[in-house]
Amino acid sequence: MTPVDDDAPPASAAASLALIRREQANAAKTIALNPLLYYVPWGLAWLIGFGLLFLRYGPGGKVFVNLPAWLPLATLFALMALAMVSTILVSVVRGRGVEGRSSWQGSAYGFTWFFAFTGLGMTMNHFSRLLPEPERGLLWACASVGLVAAMYMCGAAIWVSRDMFVFGAWLTVINVAGVAAGAGWHSLIISLGGGGGLILLGVLFHLRGKRG
Repeated sequence: MTPVDDDAPPASAAASLALIRREQANAAKTIALNPLLYYVPWGLAWLIGFGLLFLRYGPGGKVFVNLPAWLPLATLFALMALAMVSTILVSVVRGRGVEGRSSWQGSAYGFTWFFAFTGLGMTMNHFSRLLPEPERGLLWACASVGLVAAMYMCGAAIWVSRDMFVFGAWLTVINVAGVAAGAGWHSLIISLGGGGGLILLGVLFHLRGKRG
């Protein structure tokens, strides 16, 4: 039997191309992580957090469930903090061994989220105190969701993702619809359309990755 030399070069151009594609697929499997780990924690945070806000601070100040006044926002922020920790951990693991342009794109995009929300928070904190309580909450919510929508569409341009762009546009539409409907309704719309949409997007990417 003739021994096989594993270090021998490919016998033809076709074999070289097949080898390159095989190595690319192996590299992709190494750095790819389940998109559910990105999108489901944020989707649950919005679904539950904004859902509780709707139940406690409904349209026209109606209380559907007599929750403690502090509970909805505390729950939303706590779940968002957990989602942020999950995102950071997943990003760190995924970024290992990735260098060059892709690494720069991911880092720049991540820091953009931080700086954008820091600037938004400081601006909103300065001006929102001039508004009545219900309108203050609506302003914070619609501005935050609007910024998330814009960031998703920017991410779509970076990674050439039609799904991310569609979701960002969807968030913009339901955010505007929620503002038009008024305080209370906005929370319900973002809970179902935003939180549910994030979970659906994660499932979509997960299934697409399995098919791939």
